[in-house]
Amino acid sequence: MHGQAVITGTRVPLGVILDCKATGIAADEITAEYPAVTVAGVHAAVPERQGMPMRRPRARYQAPRREQCEQP
Repeated sequence: MHGQAVITGTRVPLGVILDCKATGIAADEITAEYPAVTVAGVHAAVPERQGMPMRRPRARYQAPRREQCEQP
C-alpha cells in the first residue's frame, strides 16, 4: 500500500479508519463498510497511530537550471 500502515491481516490503510473515526462514524458502521476489519481492529487503530512518528515528506531532487550549469 505504498508504505502506508494497514490494519493487520487486511489491506485497509490505517488512515482510512482514523478518518472515519475522526468524522464520528461508529466502529460497527466502519466494520460494515470494511468487512475485513474487526471492531477490535478499529479500536486498536487509534492508540496505534498515537505511537507512530509523523513522516516527513521526502525532499525532491531539483535539477539545476540551464543557466546555473557551467558552460565549457
